[in-house]
Amino acid sequence: MNLRQLRYLVALADERHFTRAAAREHVAQPALSQQIRSLEAELGLALVERTTRRVAMTQAGDLLVARARRALAELDAAQDELASLAGVQAGRLSVGALHTMGPVDLSLLLATFHERHPGVELTVREQSSEELAAMLREDEIDLAFLSVTERIQSRGLALRPLVQEELVLVLAMDHRLAGRASVRLAELAQEAFISFRDGARLRELLTSSAQRAGFVPRIALESNESRRIRSLVSHGLGVAILPRSDAEGAGAAVAVSDLVKPSLTRDVTLASRAERRPSPAAEAFLALALEVYGD
Repeated sequence: MNLRQLRYLVALADERHFTRAAAREHVAQPALSQQIRSLEAELGLALVERTTRRVAMTQAGDLLVARARRALAELDAAQDELASLAGVQAGRLSVGALHTMGPVDLSLLLATFHERHPGVELTVREQSSEELAAMLREDEIDLAFLSVTERIQSRGLALRPLVQEELVLVLAMDHRLAGRASVRLAELAQEAFISFRDGARLRELLTSSAQRAGFVPRIALESNESRRIRSLVSHGLGVAILPRSDAEGAGAAVAVSDLVKPSLTRDVTLASRAERRPSPAAEAFLALALEVYGD
């Protein structure tokens, strides 16, 4: 068993596809497949279930992948710390991001970081807040921009709040409530909602606040793209609750009203695993994010 085989196995577990895993590791697909077969032969256990459509990990594969992630994370951290003796000149940094970042301009942060540290290899994974929290705990990513849901709390994560943003009601231009400066949540009890999927902070806020207002929201359509949600609303397919920056920025024409009783906000928080010492690259990115959004 060698480190290259472990990296290939972790990549395969993440991508669930031999060709994508090989592309991620910058090797030919047959070479990656051969290394996985060699590892299975050495261990005497099947690690991967292969079908014509997808790849899945066996129980043994899942166990080894979990251990491999920790081992590779420690090795990468050691390499990064050695490199840091001469500054942040090399290493890898994997950042998780919400589907909608509101006022946090992730592209600007990544571009600035790359300009300052061009030798660091950057990757970005986009998922819901709860998925990102799980990925942090498993060392699949180094840092994540997420919103703190009731199910996330801290639970082994170090949390650095960056911004809070007001949520607003988004309506079709010809909706009966369009033009109102503010709308009480209880007034939406009979409406169809277009919402983010389960696991997203905005979905959790909609569900919990509606229940406190005395109704269960009827979810007509789901999407994890705020632009698509806004477009669906503009065509009269439902109403939505979005961050103000997504509701009032460029996009489909919609009516926007303040949401009251209750008013709602969501946070954008930069998180890492509490018991994992950040690599020099991660520390540099943390410092940059706090420099730009810390106030």
